Amino acid sequence: MASFTRVLVANRGEIALRIIRACHEEGLESVAVYSDADRLSPHVRAAHRAVPIGAPPAAESYLDVAKLLEAARATDCQAVHPGYGFLSERAPFAEAVALAGLTFIGPPATAIRAMGDKTEARRRMQAAGVPIVPGTTRPVADHVQAKSEAARLGLPVLLKAIAGGGGKGMRLIREEGELESAFETAQSEALKAFGAGELYVEKYLERPRHIEVQVLADTYGRVVALGERECSIQRRHQKLIEEAPSVAVTPALRRRLSEAATAAAGSVGYLGAGTIEFLLAPTGEFYFLEMNTRLQVEHPVTELVYGVDIVREQLRVAQGQPLRVHSGALQPRGHAIECRITAEDPFNDFLPATGVIRHLQPPSGPGVRWDAGVEAGNEVTLFYDPLLAKLIVWGDTRATALQRMRRALRELVIVGLPSSQSFHLRVMADPEFQRGDVDVTYFERVGQRLLAADLAPELAQPLAIAAALLAEQQRAEATPPPAAPAPDGPSPWLLAARRESIGG
Repeated sequence: MASFTRVLVANRGEIALRIIRACHEEGLESVAVYSDADRLSPHVRAAHRAVPIGAPPAAESYLDVAKLLEAARATDCQAVHPGYGFLSERAPFAEAVALAGLTFIGPPATAIRAMGDKTEARRRMQAAGVPIVPGTTRPVADHVQAKSEAARLGLPVLLKAIAGGGGKGMRLIREEGELESAFETAQSEALKAFGAGELYVEKYLERPRHIEVQVLADTYGRVVALGERECSIQRRHQKLIEEAPSVAVTPALRRRLSEAATAAAGSVGYLGAGTIEFLLAPTGEFYFLEMNTRLQVEHPVTELVYGVDIVREQLRVAQGQPLRVHSGALQPRGHAIECRITAEDPFNDFLPATGVIRHLQPPSGPGVRWDAGVEAGNEVTLFYDPLLAKLIVWGDTRATALQRMRRALRELVIVGLPSSQSFHLRVMADPEFQRGDVDVTYFERVGQRLLAADLAPELAQPLAIAAALLAEQQRAEATPPPAAPAPDGPSPWLLAARRESIGG
């Protein structure tokens, strides 16, 4: 691995800005790329240079490997950081970067490929002694074989795509009669989403928690686990709120999870930042779910609790430098919570929203971090993920962090389009969440109840302010300003300027 001085950030939004800032702190130059829809985005201004890469559709810009590599060559970059999403977990992209003579800031393509195939990953975890959810470790040929495996495991089971993620190509089977049609639907969805329709069968665990462990690995053989994150509050397998540490994880369990996570990463020759995801059953048993071979959206909660800049560590590892993180039993300090602020309408089945952000007042103050990819005046389109920003808070205890998040959400004002803010305000006030009584079914169980409830006056205040500002803006736009009367003579300001210019 060679050192580098200039990095192409092959992404957009808040994560592109996050990486650019880390590059600058490491003394590296950064180059942004942007589609036509993102030309006014903050990450474009933050970089040393910015290169346009095409039309708004991702396939014509952020997913176009040739355009990204040409942007890197044209600006003399020596490295590429993929961020998350888009091409970040595609082994062919990592290989193309390497073939172009550039450093890929992420794991080797072999690790991405091994963990991207879910059945291959399950086989490797078994070999490494990491517990996996009972199920098949090879794709099933058809619905007949799937039915046989379901009978062996016992219903309910999950059909899952071997190249899956985000809940696509996944179906829950509770009755045997559902299996044939569910198999066809899941297979078709997986083929469309991932270009691979193979499925496997896995035992469905009732009401588990989604727990993940952050790992860092360097070229010196060190693999370090940075504790766990609680990611159980999800909607349709998309995370909404994350926190660290988990209230359900004891020091002894944290040690076991960390040992399993480092073994998992080590088994595929991992480098850089990655995440091992587990399901934690109510019995206390945990099982490997998958590995995300990239930087996670929720990495800030780990950074705040463990005092580690994960992105800067990625940059160091990619240059062959050792981790600055000490191995051993790292202990969390305090508690951090992250709310994903998205352009979605919680009262309309979280329908993605579009429009211009007329006014944006982010929260601030002690223990508050605002990772945003937008600002006032930016237009939010349907071309990309609806994530606008991440609101992260830290407190010395979970109770303090909860209080701080409630305060920060009250300060946040977004005018111009609906957002998930109102949902997060309700969750923070929910007794079940305050007790830490959460699992992956939380939204299914209480989501509609929360959205139907009235907000306390103190929590409704930011939404009322946003509504009032929007109404004022709309009135101003609808009423043309009165025409200025014609001046009777030269402006006194103009006359003064003329005198000044001639020394009068």
